[in-house]
Amino acid sequence: MQKRKLGKANLEVSAIGLGCMGMSFGYGPAKDKNEMISLIRATVERGIMFFDTAEVYGPFTNEELVGEALAPFRKFATANPSGGGQVVIATKFGFKLGPKGEQIGLDSRPEHIKEVADASLKRLRTDVIDLFYQHRVDPGVPICSINTASIPACRLKTSPVR
Repeated sequence: MQKRKLGKANLEVSAIGLGCMGMSFGYGPAKDKNEMISLIRATVERGIMFFDTAEVYGPFTNEELVGEALAPFRKFATANPSGGGQVVIATKFGFKLGPKGEQIGLDSRPEHIKEVADASLKRLRTDVIDLFYQHRVDPGVPICSINTASIPACRLKTSPVR
């Protein structure tokens, strides 16, 4: 499998990635969890190492699925500066969710980004988020004030987000 390097941090990913949204959100009912875990793991066996999810998919259930499926491949994520073990996980922030998980707006305030990162780490069963980015631009928050490097769970610089 060919590889690509992303950004200034040179995060190395497979040239082909797997967007996991449709497994539990967006395209009809959620697929069978065990079948999706098998599918995700089979893609790793075939050399795909880049997986994309978001807290809003499900909501929350897609990150949980991806976390469970990739847990065996995420050993020593913090110790590996070029990626989270054998695989790289991307997830996103930017939505404001209501008490039942419904989308009720946008929220990219720094304190909300930190809350999302902390919750995503738990759902993804990892100690670091390899790529953490804004899902939708929040017009109420200046884009220049959004800095995931300041979040301990982000891997950019020396934090849990790469």
